[in-house]
Amino acid sequence: MSFPSSQPDWSNLKVLHRNTLPPRAHFFSYTSEDKALSFDREQSEYLCLNGVWKFHHDASPYEAPSFDDEDPRMWSNIQVPGMWQLQGYGRPLYSNVNYPFPVNTPHVPCLNETGSYWRHFDIPNQWREQQIRLRFEGVDSAFHVWVNGQEVGYSQGSRNASEFDITSFLDPSRTDNTLAVRVYMFCDGSYIERQDQWLLSGIFRDVYLVAFPWAAITDFSAIPQLDNTLSKATLRTRVTVQGEDEVPVTIKLFHPDGALLHHGHSTPSNSHELAVEDDRLKLWSAEDPVLYTLLISYHGRSISQRVGFRCIDQRGSNFCVNGKPIILYGVNRHDHHHFFGRAVPYDAMRADIVLMKRSNINAVRCSHQPNDPRFYDLCDELGLYVMAEADLEAHGFLTIEKPKVPDQHKLPRFEIMIKAFALSSKWVSDNPDWREAYLDRAIQLVERFKNHASIIMWSLGNEASYGQNLADMYHWVKEADPSRLVHYEGDREAETADLYSVMYTPPSELKKLVSKRKDRPLIQCEFGHAMGNGPGGLKDYIDVFRSEKLLQGGFIWEWSNHGLVKKEGNQEYYAYGGDFGDWPNDRDFVLDGLVWSDHTENPGLTEYKKVIEPVTVCQVGKKLRIESHHDFSSLNYLSATWYLASESGNTDPIEWCLPQIDPGSSVLVEPPIPLDPVAGETWLTISFRLRSDKGWALKGHEVAFSQVQLPSDRDMPLGRPLASAQSLTVKKTGTRLFMSTPSFGYFFSFDLIRGDLRWTAAGSEMFVKGPELGLYRTLTQNDKGSRGDGGEWKRLLVGAAKMHVQHVSWNIAENGSIILEASVRVAPPVLEWACNATLAYTITATSVQIDTRGSFSGEHPKMIPRLGLSLSLPKHFNRAVWFGRGPGESYRDKKEAARFGLWSADLKELQTMYEWPQEHGNRSDVRWVRLLSDQSAVGLEARMPSPFNFSLRKHSIDELDGAQHPHELSEGAENFLNLDYTQHGVGTGSCGPPPFEQYCLKAGDFEFSTGFSVVEKGQ
Repeated sequence: MSFPSSQPDWSNLKVLHRNTLPPRAHFFSYTSEDKALSFDREQSEYLCLNGVWKFHHDASPYEAPSFDDEDPRMWSNIQVPGMWQLQGYGRPLYSNVNYPFPVNTPHVPCLNETGSYWRHFDIPNQWREQQIRLRFEGVDSAFHVWVNGQEVGYSQGSRNASEFDITSFLDPSRTDNTLAVRVYMFCDGSYIERQDQWLLSGIFRDVYLVAFPWAAITDFSAIPQLDNTLSKATLRTRVTVQGEDEVPVTIKLFHPDGALLHHGHSTPSNSHELAVEDDRLKLWSAEDPVLYTLLISYHGRSISQRVGFRCIDQRGSNFCVNGKPIILYGVNRHDHHHFFGRAVPYDAMRADIVLMKRSNINAVRCSHQPNDPRFYDLCDELGLYVMAEADLEAHGFLTIEKPKVPDQHKLPRFEIMIKAFALSSKWVSDNPDWREAYLDRAIQLVERFKNHASIIMWSLGNEASYGQNLADMYHWVKEADPSRLVHYEGDREAETADLYSVMYTPPSELKKLVSKRKDRPLIQCEFGHAMGNGPGGLKDYIDVFRSEKLLQGGFIWEWSNHGLVKKEGNQEYYAYGGDFGDWPNDRDFVLDGLVWSDHTENPGLTEYKKVIEPVTVCQVGKKLRIESHHDFSSLNYLSATWYLASESGNTDPIEWCLPQIDPGSSVLVEPPIPLDPVAGETWLTISFRLRSDKGWALKGHEVAFSQVQLPSDRDMPLGRPLASAQSLTVKKTGTRLFMSTPSFGYFFSFDLIRGDLRWTAAGSEMFVKGPELGLYRTLTQNDKGSRGDGGEWKRLLVGAAKMHVQHVSWNIAENGSIILEASVRVAPPVLEWACNATLAYTITATSVQIDTRGSFSGEHPKMIPRLGLSLSLPKHFNRAVWFGRGPGESYRDKKEAARFGLWSADLKELQTMYEWPQEHGNRSDVRWVRLLSDQSAVGLEARMPSPFNFSLRKHSIDELDGAQHPHELSEGAENFLNLDYTQHGVGTGSCGPPPFEQYCLKAGDFEFSTGFSVVEKGQ
């Protein structure tokens, strides 16, 4: 006797599937053509099994109850689709790279959480004489199936479909059949499903029955082909049937307007070509997703498919869609929902795609696994280019192999990773034992989604090193579908890939790569890592994409934060790795998206939308150049308006008639007003909006905007006049210097030890603490990343550096103002480096000017987070009005989406509550800012001679630095104002490059001035 008595299916490379039907295209069978043309699966021969099932959870498959020995009706309830860890069983686990079990390929431990599902179902009477198929669209990670107590089969491949013929397991006399499913958290396939996402288990996509007659269509392909002129198209169809081969198949093709274009017949299993040669041919693209309708009928049943006529090929060294090289303005998208994990509802999928389209995104990489089939339908319909990726990732072996890379201390990080991936290949990618498992994932992907117009390339997977198994996948895919490109980033030399692909390569290096590799295009399958406050430098990427012919865009990492809603008492928050007691975990590395965990827009998406907008305007002398970045659509679908933005506000928008601007062209036009000098700073703002409704936005939606600064005949003043009707008296008491007017309406107190200046004006306290010379900001997640500067800042204790007063002198000027000069040293404990500075104050009753100059000494940091003044204000100063970039936050390398204008925001609107608290809420290129209060008759205005930054926050830098979730922050009695001369960029250092050199704040000599003045309400 032995235990286990045999090798279990879930740890056996020789058993990938048992008794499953061959993979096929995703379609439904209808009893009439009219029903098929509805595309409503509820009208098809389909029975949905979603809903409430009975469920039993166990720590091991060997402890799971027998479906025969127990009454499943006594078990708990669970929702299908769903993940059991989000319904009270087990715990979610987030790990980016590491395997959560001991590595012992292909085996997984006996302690392997198991979910047993059970339900009953009835077969419609009209199905009794037909083949009944049971289909699972997604089960994580492997499962066995029983019908009426008899084992039907087994399958694995979490995000692939599995289909079983259960006809022989049904008893025609029974009206109550039973279905049992046993799901295993891990299987041998888990070694090649180590994607950067939550580990969640269960039946997470649709489960349903379909009825096929014994003579029925079982699969089909519909591949469009275009001639060189793009005016003639052929749709090559091949139909596979079961039953009577001699019965012809009827094929119809309908124009988008509903007109019948083709009506023909074909013999099953033979190719049938439909020619479309008239002037009405309309091509599919992401810009104009025109879809025809294909209807195939056989033996009284019909199936339908939306078809887009388009071609993908390589012309010269570029890949082209419909004969034109395109740029992919894409995103990586995992299936994620903040309540349901990977069990994403249809409406949430559609909302994602609509938001992408509204944000000028034209491409999506389904990272790193196949999506719900309805997602591809939506991409066909709404218009996105899709990189469809196989369910394959195996970077968990890096943890084992990376320490084995020789001479690591001599190598840059990138080369260490390349060598570690090469060492990792022996585990699975270059191991012949895994060949069938690899091929299975390619076959499942292509066969299921081969008929989608939106899919322009297949991807073999992600970060699985490179080896013969991946090469074999490529050859199978190219033979099965030569009409599309094949991508795989791990094949760095593109030995078996149709294009070069890289990750997180800075623009300067991209230019070098394409100058050396001119035989095929290059894309970035991941760039612009959007973790926390970022990504920075996106405009630099888009500029190089648009200037280098062989750079054809890329995909931002990634679309969404993956926080899961967790409730503790009355508090709900977005949880990440470790919040559920899971280990190993990678903490908040799962919060790296352009949208929040609830899939609403965050500042990263706002910035991306701006830099990839399809129309741009620039000034050329006294004229404007309007440039279209579309490949296929003119700008006729847009209307334009213009207005002027200045310190006094915005003028009313006025319509502007655009000339004909063809795709990819530019036109030089007269501006709507002469570009002549004006008094003060004024920006001509042009807004481009939809003329009519689209499937993804309503008429009036803003697609793009541009601003051109009019010439100005006036420099920006530092502040209001320093002269005051009331002179100040000065008195030193102990370690404080008191300054006041005779009427005591204006009062200052300067702490000679701490350097704090307290200011009361017209009975209202203006400064609670400060101004203090500040070098530090709350670290962003990009600062903390492996390539960020936060590591050096922590090592050199920049966050602990405080201002220490060395010497103070003062005198009264002839105009009655106080001249006070403080020599200070900003330095941390323990270390010897310092920032040595002089703060020269000119103080009147109603204004303060601070001239700051300084330099660094000792072994100081090469870069510093910020350089400016920090103040604490009374809590009632809770609104800001400013002229500069707005309305949202902006930074040195993340500010294109913030337009110049006069803005107003309350304290709440000035915050950006990242799901891991960090630096946020900065406004850049500010000319002046006024801090206002509902409880005071006066406010505080701040200016600098050159554009500056400000932020007004509820929480101090230290409080933000110490918190790991927003709900851990509590408001105090003060608000915190930063007025920064300059800041370090935000970059993408959590996984990509740190801020590019032009956005870095290097420690060096500095000098800046800040003017404060009292303003009355209404000014």
